[in-house]
Amino acid sequence: MSLFQTKKSISGKVVVITGASSGVGLATAIAFAKEGCKIVLAARGEEALKKALQQCQDLGATVVYKATDTSNAEEVEELVNFTLKHFSQIDFWINNAGVMASGKFEEIPMEVSEQVIKTNLMGYMHSAYYVLPVFKKQEKGILINNVSIAGYMPAPFSAVYSATKYGIKGLMAGLQSEYSIYPQIHICNIYPQVQQSTGNMHSAKYSGLDFKIPPFAADPTDTAQLMVNLTKKPKNDNFPDASSYLLKSVHDFFPQIITNIAHIAMRVMMKM
Repeated sequence: MSLFQTKKSISGKVVVITGASSGVGLATAIAFAKEGCKIVLAARGEEALKKALQQCQDLGATVVYKATDTSNAEEVEELVNFTLKHFSQIDFWINNAGVMASGKFEEIPMEVSEQVIKTNLMGYMHSAYYVLPVFKKQEKGILINNVSIAGYMPAPFSAVYSATKYGIKGLMAGLQSEYSIYPQIHICNIYPQVQQSTGNMHSAKYSGLDFKIPPFAADPTDTAQLMVNLTKKPKNDNFPDASSYLLKSVHDFFPQIITNIAHIAMRVMMKM
């Protein structure tokens, strides 16, 4: 049994996953499919969603999808209503949709930086805003946020991305306190490091940056399994692997040194 697995059954529970068409989101969908959950897949690209749906159905799961841009509040509200129409309840909501733009701050187009904020920070806020009232009505539910280690330490040459992750951490910390009076409603945050994911390769890059997935990148299936585990045993703040926790701990003791080293490494990959 995996380090992150527990024996409690969540078969038949309803889970909504944003950013579900690739990377960590797809790995998470597959992990919940193996648990026997009813799954709602959400992402912007419909063709990729269809492929993800097929993969989950091949595992015997009950799955539907809805093309959704989480940066649009109305589309998130529609996703909530779509789920309730199909399954009458929402047990778990996974905030996972995210985008990244890397390069010199002033060389990243303003509209790109604004979209990073809209998708990452506003997208998570939109989801929380519309799903938490459902949890209140049900008197139960678990919201899980894939925040990133960048919620604790700034990502080099990704200032706006870092701002969104610090913002998500602050937003959810406030909501954890606010919702602590509801014993069966939980808000869980996870802080993974760089993932072995195509999303990292396809993120927007500027300033001559040639980013490749580093050899120490984590397996997204570990992050996905932690999300499953949190539906069985909720915990506020979590790290999916030892390397994520180690990075955070070392940064706590030597913040400026670690930040400077990371920026130097990124400069090597840029045409300065």
